[in-house]
Formats: sequence, C-alpha cells, structure tokens
Amino acid sequence: MREIALGQYYPVDSVLHRLDPRTKIVLMIAYITMIFFVKTFIGFGIVFVFLAAAILLSRVPVGKVLKSLKTIMFLVLFTVIMSLLFYAGKEEDLIWRWGIIKVYRAGLINAGLMALRLMFLVVGPTLLTFTTTPVALTDGLESLLKPLTYIKFPVHELAMIMSIALRLIPTLVEETDKIMRAQMARGADFENGNLIQKAKNMIPLLIPLFVSAFRRADDLAMAMEARCYNGGDGRTKMKPLRYNKTDHIAYVILLVFLVLVIAARILLSWPQ
Repeated sequence: MREIALGQYYPVDSVLHRLDPRTKIVLMIAYITMIFFVKTFIGFGIVFVFLAAAILLSRVPVGKVLKSLKTIMFLVLFTVIMSLLFYAGKEEDLIWRWGIIKVYRAGLINAGLMALRLMFLVVGPTLLTFTTTPVALTDGLESLLKPLTYIKFPVHELAMIMSIALRLIPTLVEETDKIMRAQMARGADFENGNLIQKAKNMIPLLIPLFVSAFRRADDLAMAMEARCYNGGDGRTKMKPLRYNKTDHIAYVILLVFLVLVIAARILLSWPQ
C-alpha cells in the first residue's frame, strides 16, 4: 500500500510543473491513445524516449516515478504468463515445449508488448499527478469539457468528483497503513495462513477503513455546505488558466511524437 504513487503531488519547480493543466491533460490523452496504437518494439522505443524526456523535465526522482510499477508487477507477470500459455502460433515458430505447454516466438513478442503497455499506462498518469495539483487538474478538466455545458452536462461537478477522488487516494493509503500497524500491534496477522484465512484477517482492517472513509466524506460535505458551495454556477477563478509559449512548444513536440508513432506503425512490419 505504501508504494502507491498515483494521486501524490511532488512540489518542485520544473518545466512540466509550469505547463498549463489543459496542455498536460491533452498530452496524457494522446500518450495513452498512442500506447494502444503502438504494435512494435520500435514504436514503444519512441514512447519510451518521450516518457523519459518528460520525467527528466519534471525533475521528479526517477525512483519515485518507477515506484508506482511495484503495485502492478503481479498483474504484469500474470499477463505475460497467460499470453505465453494461451497464444496459439504456428509450429515453425515453436521455441519451447513441455507436455501440453507450448511457447511460440510470436507469443513471446506479444507478451513483451503487453507488459510494456501495462507499465507505460501506469507511469504516465502517475507523472501527471506528480506534476499537477488536484486543483489545477480540476480547473484544466473543467475547461476542456466546458463545451458539454451547452447540453446541460454537469462538467464542474464531474471535475470536482474526479479531483476529490484523486486527492483521497494517498490519504486512504496512509490511513490504511496506520490502521494496519495498529491492528498488528494488537496481534492481528496479515501475512500468514491460506487465502481464506488472509481474507478473514482483512476484516479488522477493512471495517475501520470504510468507517474512516465515510467519516471523511461526511466531514468534507459539511465543510462544502458551510462554505455555501452550490456547484460551478457563477464561480470565478482566482488564477485563470492561460496558455504561454511553453505550452505551444509542448503541442509541437506532441505533434512530432504522434507523427513518429504513426510512421513506426505504418512503415515497420515487426511480428506481433
């Protein structure tokens, strides 16, 4: 639980921190789209260069960013194993066999691509939250979705809900750690036993966590009502969002990145 990095903000002065939140959200949407568009290792190499440059410009420690991968390593390994075991290839591509278990060259490549896709999907959004405050994310998302207000879509409320949920992730992780340490001091065992026993041992952890989460939600609702919060109607911004020269440069870099990824997809024909 302590390894979860999504939702945390790393306060430092960097080029990425100074970008307009709308620019960063658009960059992240394009980045995620391209990850699903990429089908070759060379394409993922282009994505890696783009992501590595973003991490360096953010001045966030590389170890802190990569720490988010620890929480999904089991999912990555499970996905790789399933891809290897259930990929049906051609007999001439067979590279290893043990009984009914067969590993094909194309299956190995496909498993590697799936593992890279999962890891890139986690690191990118984590870097976004490291370099953007929840308030800035809310303002940027609300600004990008503003055209939907013409069809009576609750844009401000949606942005507020996402911001609060994102902000509560590290808070709930910290609360979970405190409750777990308190229960372990009282003799609770969360490590030993089979799967059913471990599930039963989680009850003393989950019940106080749910109670604490509902209490925090109720306190937040009362605080918002006490400050006469009634949605986005008539609200003004203390710091209006404005594009600057750096944002325009970021969009040009994004365009180059998209062209390179699309070219790698069209021109290169690596086996999948």
